[in-house]
Amino acid sequence: MGKWDWGSAFAGAACATATLTALWARPRNPTFHLISISLSSFHLNLPLLDLELMLTVHVTNPNPVPIQYQPAVISISYNGTHLGRAQLEAGSQSANSCQILQLAARLDGLEMAHHARAILADVARRNMVLDSTVDIKGFAQLWWWAHKFSVHIDSHVVVDPVFLEVVEQQNHSETQVYFA
Repeated sequence: MGKWDWGSAFAGAACATATLTALWARPRNPTFHLISISLSSFHLNLPLLDLELMLTVHVTNPNPVPIQYQPAVISISYNGTHLGRAQLEAGSQSANSCQILQLAARLDGLEMAHHARAILADVARRNMVLDSTVDIKGFAQLWWWAHKFSVHIDSHVVVDPVFLEVVEQQNHSETQVYFA
């Protein structure tokens, strides 16, 4: 039988703790859910009409560490054509938390005019499909272990263009982690 070695025991415990911490703290994709859309204003730029909307988004950070993220632009498209954008301001979110974000969006009247017939048909059917994409870059740190991440999110949203209600949505996100 060998002699007990406190150094080996300590090293083994440290490795086990580091492994469990790494598994526990592995990054998970945040979730985004569009709750509502409201018309905040419109600007008549004859002969066009630009629309400004307020998007209410529910965001969940499922990670055991807080995150900080950089500003990002959300691209909104209709029938494969860029229709407008929303701005995500730089911010942070606590660990294992949810928050509500209010995002200002602007839809371009000229682009909407190019799709006027299709948009009017969607209004008549009360069913309009919008797609959006965004890349959000951020940073998280757990003790001395730091990592940068990038989350790419694709959303497919069906709205009622008459009452501006979200009828259905599908969101897909992919995270890339860069260890620093």
